[in-house]
Amino acid sequence: MEPERLSSNALLALDRATNTEQSICISAISVVEICYLVERDRLPKLVLQRLLNVCDARDAVVVSIPLSRAIAETIHQIPRDSVPDMPDRIIAATALHLNLPLVTRDRKIQSLEEVQIIW
Repeated sequence: MEPERLSSNALLALDRATNTEQSICISAISVVEICYLVERDRLPKLVLQRLLNVCDARDAVVVSIPLSRAIAETIHQIPRDSVPDMPDRIIAATALHLNLPLVTRDRKIQSLEEVQIIW
């Protein structure tokens, strides 16, 4: 999407996943946040459109993970004093629940011991 905003470790992890035909999961709340940033003119509409196109592709590598009850019940494992924003807690809880590494540059999320971080 915007590779120049990613660390070399993040790019390598995403390239590896793509090259080995593994899915790259994105929390549905991330899609909501991108919609919000587009509405606020903080991201171009093209970013959202590209993401949706990639998720909707027949051979989609990027998969949107809906917020489920199980993920909601995992949120309590993400300390609110470490990660106060609910969308960020949902993203971290999604990774924790699915036992997947999380690509993020967010320092608060990176401080979590519960979640494997790639950055």
